[in-house]
Amino acid sequence: MLDLPAIVVNCKAYEKATGDKAIRIAETCERVAKHAEASIIVAVDAADIYHVRMAVRIPVFAQHIDAVEPGAHTGAILPEAVKEAGAVGTILNHSEKKLSLPLLKKSIERAKKAGLLTLVCAATPDEAKAIAAFKPDMIAIEPPELIGGMVSVSKAKPEVITATTKAIKGIPILCGAGVKTKEDVAKAMQLGAQGILVASGVALAKNPEQVLKDFVSAMHKF
Repeated sequence: MLDLPAIVVNCKAYEKATGDKAIRIAETCERVAKHAEASIIVAVDAADIYHVRMAVRIPVFAQHIDAVEPGAHTGAILPEAVKEAGAVGTILNHSEKKLSLPLLKKSIERAKKAGLLTLVCAATPDEAKAIAAFKPDMIAIEPPELIGGMVSVSKAKPEVITATTKAIKGIPILCGAGVKTKEDVAKAMQLGAQGILVASGVALAKNPEQVLKDFVSAMHKF
């Protein structure tokens, strides 16, 4: 298990956060993590995992893996390949890469078999409760309509966070969707979250380092 509270920075497939730019984002995350003694994880495109892992020592996650065994699966993201490249975990079931519950269960099992931690996204408290039965390592509550927007879930729908944290025990809950400011982070922590999942708020920020410093400062007040 990773240290909590944690910030997970998802680079998605942003032009500003792939290839060499993914390395720069990861290096920024590492500087802040070291300076503030904070837990920061970076999730990058599968093609960038090896190069990012060679550049930094903070945990690197894949953004997705496929529930396949080694074999004839052209184009699939094999869990063992992700592990070999240097990832320690994977995001699953992001709103941009949704899975059916049966396939998600199998994906979590395959990730565990390969030795990968799992951060599984849920759109609603009910979905989070269903996912909790599969025993992922972390769950990120992210109403899809707020992802990439300017209003965070902690402000727009705080009841979504509290309903999830109250219903699920023993699995850390992270808050995602629209997290942009230190106030967003502070509110999420106040509502019971144990970290945040953020993408554009860091990857597309004019000053990602300052944003991360602000997030860490807000997070460590709780």
